[in-house]
Amino acid sequence: MRVTRETLLRIARETAQKRALSDPELVAAYLTGSLLTPDPFLGAATDVDIVLVHAERPKVRREILPLTPEVHLDIVHAARSEYDNPKELRVHPTLGPELYNPIWLYENRHFLEFVQAAVRTKFNEPDNVLERARRNSQEARRVWLEMQTHPSAGPDGVRQYLQAVAHAADTVAVLNGGPLAERRFLLQFPARAEAAGKPGLAAGLQGLLGAPNTDAAALGGVLPGWEQDFLDAAGRPRVHESIAVPRLAYYKLAFTSMLAGETPQAVLWPLLHTWTLAAQALPPARQSKWTAFCELLGLTGEAFEERLEGLDHFLDTIEELLEVLVTSQGL
Repeated sequence: MRVTRETLLRIARETAQKRALSDPELVAAYLTGSLLTPDPFLGAATDVDIVLVHAERPKVRREILPLTPEVHLDIVHAARSEYDNPKELRVHPTLGPELYNPIWLYENRHFLEFVQAAVRTKFNEPDNVLERARRNSQEARRVWLEMQTHPSAGPDGVRQYLQAVAHAADTVAVLNGGPLAERRFLLQFPARAEAAGKPGLAAGLQGLLGAPNTDAAALGGVLPGWEQDFLDAAGRPRVHESIAVPRLAYYKLAFTSMLAGETPQAVLWPLLHTWTLAAQALPPARQSKWTAFCELLGLTGEAFEERLEGLDHFLDTIEELLEVLVTSQGL
């Protein structure tokens, strides 16, 4: 089967229509994610991100459904009540950009039309752009402070750290677009940092993840361990929804493509992030390969204290950037 963007757009529309026919409580459906771009494929793999909005709170939050080994449906179920305050959504750091320009697949009673109109109103006004950035910055700082007062060890601690790093990077990203995509996190960030007038933040982000401690050969060498842990964790109780067998090729093919490209260390974010999510679901005895990888990156022991200090400085720089923007915009 030859899979193209047009093929997947048709499948998305058909999926929404089938769900609408089987579920009279479906209020709306829209497409988001990589299919909104001209080339959604990375390593010949992609996903189809669909949001289904229901009249009441859905029983299931997320579904991962395979289409081919390289492509799957990633369906998020939301309640209509989550969209009750469209003006507030305008400054939401993730839902705001998501609702600004999705592809509508289905709607009932002009629901999406009304919500989108409210979100788009003054969406690009400086005060709203800065508010979306500020919310990311505040969340990053909140997590950083929590790590000082209530530190966690093992995968829980590393995941908490990665959450803070993600919010910090997205603070910069949303100044000139939407949040960074998981697989393209380190591919997209340099351009966003440059657009914000802080190109040096790209190297800083690499440092926070321990990129200087590794190279393409080392990253390629840990992929078998990552894959083994991914498959072992998939389906276990309380595992994160992203760690699902239909998503293995989605990540693996992207990793292989990036490692063979001009920026092999861009694989570091999705590799570390997904491996940490998988490690959280594994017993301690099964975390040894993940632990060795984190030691290599300086995300354990005394080296981790240096990473936390680096994150503090990174956040300081971003907070100063926002202060300058507030002053320059007269806000």
